[in-house]
Amino acid sequence: MKTLLSIICSKKVKNSLILLILLFIYIYISAFSYVNAVSRDISNSVFRLHVIANSDSKEDQELKYKVRDDLIEYMNTLCSNINSKDEAIEIARSHKEDFISIAKSTIINNGYNYDVDVEIGNFSFPTKDYGDISLPTGFYDALRVKIGEAKGQNWWCVMFPPLCFVNISSGIVPDESKELIQDDLNDEEYSIIVKENNSEIQFKLGLIEWFMNHDLLTAKK
Repeated sequence: MKTLLSIICSKKVKNSLILLILLFIYIYISAFSYVNAVSRDISNSVFRLHVIANSDSKEDQELKYKVRDDLIEYMNTLCSNINSKDEAIEIARSHKEDFISIAKSTIINNGYNYDVDVEIGNFSFPTKDYGDISLPTGFYDALRVKIGEAKGQNWWCVMFPPLCFVNISSGIVPDESKELIQDDLNDEEYSIIVKENNSEIQFKLGLIEWFMNHDLLTAKK
């Protein structure tokens, strides 16, 4: 009798463990699929600018910001009226040599002789706030500008929609820029990046962070 009872209990325990494992796998796959889809949709909606300094010295960091300012001023003449990310990328590609020339001129005019490397690709970015918009960690298409050895701290913004031109000190992104993002996202995805004070949204944003921090996010080109 005791042997029969132990067998029954053992089977129940095994079945319970199997169910728990299957439930965990289901939850993991569901969360992974959700995070991957959301990350891909958000990253597909923006085109970023990334400037990397030669080093972390005070002088090189100041030079980075001067290069940034001159590039943004030029970008403003190119991107102020664009309506899509693809258009922004095409403009960046067709003016790549101009970006290199402007960056080099700024570097030389400030007494340095660093080389400049400009590339357009898909890169990993951490979470970043732009006024009242927050882009979660993930892989994004970007125009990357590397100054000299490019071993210093970096700076980034969003070329499309034009968040580079936002006055961050005001903490407000113009409605026009938000509308350009919202056009490519569903309501839930949009609520994630506008930092709604909602526990469910914060949990979903945390999921994206967790998958990315553990190198499990596959929304990469």
